Amino acid sequence: MDRLASMAAFVKAAESGSFAATASALGISPQMVAKHVTYLEARLGARLLNRTTRKQSLTVIGKSYYDRCKVALAEVDWADAIADETRGKPRGLLRVNAPVSFGAHCVTPVVARYLSSHPSVDVDLVLNDRFVDLIDDGFEAVFRIGPLEESNLGAIELAPFQTIACGSPAYLKERGMPSIVSDLVNHECLLFGNWPEPTFSDWLFVRDGLISKALVHGRLKVNNPASLLEAALAGFGLALIGEEAVRTHLATGQLVRVLPNYETPPRPIHLLFHPDRRQTPKLKTFIEMVVDQLGRNGQDGRRRQQGE
Repeated sequence: MDRLASMAAFVKAAESGSFAATASALGISPQMVAKHVTYLEARLGARLLNRTTRKQSLTVIGKSYYDRCKVALAEVDWADAIADETRGKPRGLLRVNAPVSFGAHCVTPVVARYLSSHPSVDVDLVLNDRFVDLIDDGFEAVFRIGPLEESNLGAIELAPFQTIACGSPAYLKERGMPSIVSDLVNHECLLFGNWPEPTFSDWLFVRDGLISKALVHGRLKVNNPASLLEAALAGFGLALIGEEAVRTHLATGQLVRVLPNYETPPRPIHLLFHPDRRQTPKLKTFIEMVVDQLGRNGQDGRRRQQGE
């Protein structure tokens, strides 16, 4: 049995959660999926999946093997793409990672346009807010918000990530509109975070080159940007939310910008990639589209079109 095919079936089974879903995705029978997994388990002398009639889960060994299989399969895909270098035709699977909110509102539309222009490419877009390793996690392109650490990765700086302080009309009618940054201490502020610390946070604002800071308090802290937005729309408090995520809500009046004479400090965004051997046609063309759509010039053009 082909080991790479078995590895691919095992990875898909681990991700989909069932042999039936794996079979449907790969165009084979559930029995063949089971044979691939059984072959690997026999070859390794260890169980990879705990299987019951209702669900399946990775064993400890299976989790480690799954992680390495993903890297190995990505390497095979990159090796296959070498032949395309001479033809310059993008093809194959492109794995991309991005933070949740930025990925949903900014990266996903770019990916959709990219796929429309390159019918021989498939994209696996993974959105999460955890730190991922470009190589070990098997990604070819990673969007990262915030200062970069020293590394040997290629990096292209994109238009910065900007947040806007806003709240619903109902909330502002009840609690009043803050006029200066220090007014925020008297408001219910919705906090974003992934850590079990007290519900306080420093909110920074810039005006005329000077930075103002407010130590705000909130009874609700969430680790998902979409939930933060929903809480603001529901009128529970003020929130700092990504500009792209709230643009439509501000235009329709569902949310109102507060402290409009202040800006929040922009956070840098970079697109990371391997600078050398992973420069396949699919990656090169993806980088070009990202720079065109999400680079500083591309963002400035979209803002002019929208009358900002």
